[in-house]
Amino acid sequence: MREKDQMLHFRVSKAELDIIRQKMQEVGVRNMGAYLRKMAMDGYCIRLDLGDLKKVVSLMRYASNNLNQYARKANETGSVYLEDIQDLQKRFDLIWEELKGIHTRLASIE
Repeated sequence: MREKDQMLHFRVSKAELDIIRQKMQEVGVRNMGAYLRKMAMDGYCIRLDLGDLKKVVSLMRYASNNLNQYARKANETGSVYLEDIQDLQKRFDLIWEELKGIHTRLASIE
C-alpha cells in the first residue's frame, strides 16, 4: 500500500502555473507534487547557497593538514618554528571570520 494514497486536485490559470514553475526553479525543485505538498503544509521553501560553507570546509582542510605537518615535525625534531604557528593562527582566524559571516546570514533568514 502506498503511503500517499489520497488525491488532491485543483485548477490554476496559465499565469499561475508559470509563477509556480518559476518559483520551483528558484528553489531548485523539479518535482511539482513535492513542491506543492511542501508549500501547502509549511507555506515556504528555502534553498540555501552553501558555497561559503564549502569554502570554510576547504580552509579547514588546509589548516588541519598544516597542523598535522607541524605536529609531525614537532615529534621528529622536538621543536616548531614560531612562523609556522603564526601562519596556522592566521588560517584559523580566517576560518572563524568566514564562519561568523555564514552564521550572521543564516540567522537573518526569516
